Amino acid sequence: MLQITVNNDAKFSVEHDEAEWTVDEQTVDCDIQKQQNDLISVIYNDKSYTAIIEKVDKKAKEVILNIDGQTFNMTIEEPMDQLLKSMGLDMSALQKAEPIKAPMPGKILKIMVEVGQTVSKGDGLLILEAMKMENVLKASGDATIKAINIEEQKAVEKGQILIELE
Repeated sequence: MLQITVNNDAKFSVEHDEAEWTVDEQTVDCDIQKQQNDLISVIYNDKSYTAIIEKVDKKAKEVILNIDGQTFNMTIEEPMDQLLKSMGLDMSALQKAEPIKAPMPGKILKIMVEVGQTVSKGDGLLILEAMKMENVLKASGDATIKAINIEEQKAVEKGQILIELE
């Protein structure tokens, strides 16, 4: 059984076998089919919906869907995650924070953090200008800034480590 949290608020227990879907121990009339171009066709209680997959983070077990213009951020806990959580172990907290690397060549416009600062998932770390566009590079998880290997107004190459996290 999966535990799904939607927008950090609503929680559901979901099971699926070949014949049926069960949500919070209630059988529901639902058909879900993955389509081309990151689309999902959903028929729920005789009503049709199209969901657009905006992001899938397998490591964090998160999916972001857009349904009728509304964004839904879903976190999925598998049975093993639930067991570890019940034992007081949080595997996401034990995962090593990955360094922030330049996704493309560009120039550092602004550094928004300092060494020793604690950041949360989604916090902006720096602004990289590339191809006349400003890109905010964000923290992929909770971490502490270990080192800043760049300076503002300096050029960087693709793949260069910009910020080290711990």
